[in-house]
Amino acid sequence: MKEYPYLVAIALIEQNELRAMPIGGKSLNEPIKSNAEPGKLGEDLAKELLIRIFQRSEEGPLKRAAENKSLLLIQIGMQDMQEKLPLLKADWIKTGDNERFLSEVYNYSDGIWSLTFSRENGIVCSSLEPS
Repeated sequence: MKEYPYLVAIALIEQNELRAMPIGGKSLNEPIKSNAEPGKLGEDLAKELLIRIFQRSEEGPLKRAAENKSLLLIQIGMQDMQEKLPLLKADWIKTGDNERFLSEVYNYSDGIWSLTFSRENGIVCSSLEPS
């Protein structure tokens, strides 16, 4: 695990035919273990991000850009978050290549989870593996 772990919530969305990637995050006291889930902190980050996205809906219709991989939680070191994530974001906004974005994120992260919702289970956090 890299030093100074962060948990970052990312949404891959389209609005008014333009791609956008809202991001929010918090530092972690301890890294999330490889077989564990982000838990309450992950849910809280996702909820905060979703409220921000909901507020954007006044600017035009929103669409998920990567289906069930449109809302992500990523565990990443501070240095990679500051140096690599902005480059990956800019590239994705330019190209919209979801698979390349996820592939590159795997190179710098220590865990990626997608978030979905079902009536039966509520918020479902699923670990994503490299493809």
